[in-house]
Amino acid sequence: MQTSKISALVTGGSGGIGAEICQRLARDGYHVYVHANTALDKAQAVVESIQSQGGSAQALAFDVTNAEAVAQVLLPILEESPIQILVNNAGIHDDAVFPGMQAEQWHKVINVSVNGFFNVTHALMMPMIKTRWGRIINVSSVAAITGNRGQVNYSAAKGALHSATKSLALEVASRSITVNAVAPGIIATSMTADVFSKDDIAKIVPMKRAGTATEVADLIGFLASKQSAYITGQIISINGGMA
Repeated sequence: MQTSKISALVTGGSGGIGAEICQRLARDGYHVYVHANTALDKAQAVVESIQSQGGSAQALAFDVTNAEAVAQVLLPILEESPIQILVNNAGIHDDAVFPGMQAEQWHKVINVSVNGFFNVTHALMMPMIKTRWGRIINVSSVAAITGNRGQVNYSAAKGALHSATKSLALEVASRSITVNAVAPGIIATSMTADVFSKDDIAKIVPMKRAGTATEVADLIGFLASKQSAYITGQIISINGGMA
């Protein structure tokens, strides 16, 4: 699809936080590619919601861990025009205490967050560099900063994203491309609804409440904007004051 607007791709855009990010970027005037893995119907629902509000969006489906699948979908788009905003939001949990963690659980979580980051970002990189402007925002987690019991795999995956963020930021800063990571704490989504009670949240979070997907999306919207031009290589926590 050809568009004169700056284009943004949000991986995992069909999920709770991802959908809010897509909505925010569309409101900011970008053409948004809403990514899903297998749930293309959910991505299409986000697209229809954006379009109903006058925004511009398109649904895409591919497995971020499959480099060939990524290229098959993205390269024809990039031949038409670059995607200059990328939000690497795709990620999965598969929790277990480390002594009981299976190798499959380890590799699956690492594969989505780390290899998925490489596959998608690498495909977009040269077209973005040629425009001499871009925004790459990696969605991480407080678990990568503080650690979390039962999430050695997830913490390792997101921690790797932090290091990749800092290194890539150094490589592309001279091209006016910023690279940052956002590390949410407890965010109210369907995934966390049955995990944390209000009492648990009050004990863990100094603000005594969970954050919202909209608050995360607002931060990402700012980092995607021209106003954030001098912010790069940063890991920005959004967690209500958690250490």
